[in-house]
Amino acid sequence: MTTTLSRSATALDQHRERNTDQAALEALRKRVAEAGVEYIYYQSVTVTGRVVGKVVPADQLVRNAEKGVQMHRTVMADFQVTRDGTLLGGGAEAAEFTALPDLDTFAVLPWDTSVGRFFCRLYEPEHRPDNGGQPLATDPRGNLRRLHAAFTERTGLELRSGCEPEMTWTGPGLEAHARPDSSPAYRLDLLEQSRPIYRKVIGYARAMGFTMIEGDYEDPGQIELNWMFDHADLTADRLITYRQICRQVARELGVRASFMPKPATGMMGNGCHHNISLWRGEENVLAEPGRRDLHLTELGRHALGGILTHAAASMAVMGPTVNSYKRYWDSGQFAPSQINWGMDNKTCTVRLSANGRLEVKLPDAMVNPYLSHAILLGAVADGLDNRIDPGEPQQGSSYDTQSRFARLPLNLGEALEVFAADEVVKNALGAEALGLYHAYKSDEWARFCGHVTDWEHMMYEEDTP
Repeated sequence: MTTTLSRSATALDQHRERNTDQAALEALRKRVAEAGVEYIYYQSVTVTGRVVGKVVPADQLVRNAEKGVQMHRTVMADFQVTRDGTLLGGGAEAAEFTALPDLDTFAVLPWDTSVGRFFCRLYEPEHRPDNGGQPLATDPRGNLRRLHAAFTERTGLELRSGCEPEMTWTGPGLEAHARPDSSPAYRLDLLEQSRPIYRKVIGYARAMGFTMIEGDYEDPGQIELNWMFDHADLTADRLITYRQICRQVARELGVRASFMPKPATGMMGNGCHHNISLWRGEENVLAEPGRRDLHLTELGRHALGGILTHAAASMAVMGPTVNSYKRYWDSGQFAPSQINWGMDNKTCTVRLSANGRLEVKLPDAMVNPYLSHAILLGAVADGLDNRIDPGEPQQGSSYDTQSRFARLPLNLGEALEVFAADEVVKNALGAEALGLYHAYKSDEWARFCGHVTDWEHMMYEEDTP
């Protein structure tokens, strides 16, 4: 039976109330039984974008809908121990958190229909006297949902987005050859060579509710498969699910699936461009009805101004790894080198494309979509509130010009410096989540700076005398 909430009901109480609705539970029980689901993953996403969780027999569905599952809070930083021996996220003595499923995220895994999954939102345990039952501050998925809901309530606008997840597939039978200084992009023969991959990925994605729309072959082993844009919260969930699908397909086919941003020197990087638009009901307010030319409304220009103003500070999230910054060093390979915008200009940080979409080209294939969309929401809100002017669009190539906006950070260390100093970014992620992410990535940068690489051996091992 459902319970009556008191005035002091916590966020956890409210979520439990929704999850114990008898009609919703009965419909879900029926779906689980008809699909033959025996086990269910209760999954969450860490600050780095890693999927974590627990598996529970399906006959515990009603119990878990109300109680959720418990995990140690340091999992939100992947149980990472820093170089000085600190366990990030609170240490071994820190309290666990409660992961409560969002019932509308249930899906059956199409590669094994005996298994289902939920996405969960995370809460402080009830017994904590100061913040028991409140949202876990380091839960990136829960934060995005709350931030987006508040943005919509305040502005009447909804952020919709579509991602372009590039990735590299390697293994037997996937070798690709191209002429020197030429690209194999769009070659149908290589797409056909990859047919076992795209058939399985698209098939599994459709079974999990994606509307798949198109895909292509772009560089040796690099395939991009796209699905229909949607509410930003759903797009973020689907990107996480897409990565899980790709990893499963790789296991089945005996090949490797990598989202590494820059697989090799001279190769195209793996990006994850975010195509965003702002909607009031079913109207995209970035575009003016009836116009066929590329044009931004005044509201759209202010939103764009906010994105460009905070682009440098967003880089620690958009390019989240040491390897990410190799992608921005190779000019002419469609990755931005200046913070600017242009009309259908693929050299720019933000490209205005058809139908009033802003293509943000900074995010790469390892981006945490909950963090990236949260920062974009914060930047858009700042642009709207302060009527920020993006300036005139870039004409021609960006690779030999200078921007009026802040310089694009060119390594993770530089990116972390401006990341921590930006109040809009801090407010979008929350101080605790930003602090945990900053600590994790600072340790990653320090480890890299202290590591001797093959490049250093090649350059210096026998260089003197």
